[in-house]
Amino acid sequence: MFFHVSLDHEILLHPRYFGPQLLKTVRRMLFKEVEGKCIGKYGYVIAVTSLDNIGVGKIQPGRGYVIFPVKYHAIVFRPFKHEVVEAIVTQVTKMGIFCKIGPLTCFISRHSIPRDMEYDPSANPPCYKKKDDDTMIQTDDGIRVKIAGLQVDANDFFAVGTLMDDYLLL
Repeated sequence: MFFHVSLDHEILLHPRYFGPQLLKTVRRMLFKEVEGKCIGKYGYVIAVTSLDNIGVGKIQPGRGYVIFPVKYHAIVFRPFKHEVVEAIVTQVTKMGIFCKIGPLTCFISRHSIPRDMEYDPSANPPCYKKKDDDTMIQTDDGIRVKIAGLQVDANDFFAVGTLMDDYLLL
C-alpha cells in the first residue's frame, strides 16, 4: 500500500559544503539519503514529494560538522499482512519461489503453492507447472501474491507469501 506521509530527517553536512549553494546541497543530500531506503514503521521511501522546512543548523562542537533538521513529505510503500500484490519472480527452487514486490523480497514456500503445481528441475529455467495444462511459474513471470506474514527490521522488510487463495497466481 502506498501512503503520502510527513517525515523528519537530519542531514549531517561537512563544512566544505557551506556557501551559496548550501540549501541545494541539503536538498540533494536528503534525496540521496532517504529515497529508496526503508524507514522502520513507515516502509520504503519511494519519492520525496516536497521539502517543507530546512531548520537552523547546529554545529557539532570539536568537529565542525553541522546537523540540519529537515521536514519533508514523501510517498512510502508499506506492505500489510493479507494484502494482495503483484510480484515478479526472481528465483524458482525446490523449496519455493522468491519474488520482488517493488523493493520488498517475498518468499513463497512450496507448501503455499497449489498442490496441482509441481517443481520441474529439468525445465530450462526451472519452474513450477501444472500437470493438466500449460500454466507455469518461472523466473521473470508476473504473479499475484497474498502476503501471509511480514518481518520488520529497522532497515528492511521481509515477507512470506501464498498462492493458495482465489484469483492468485497468474
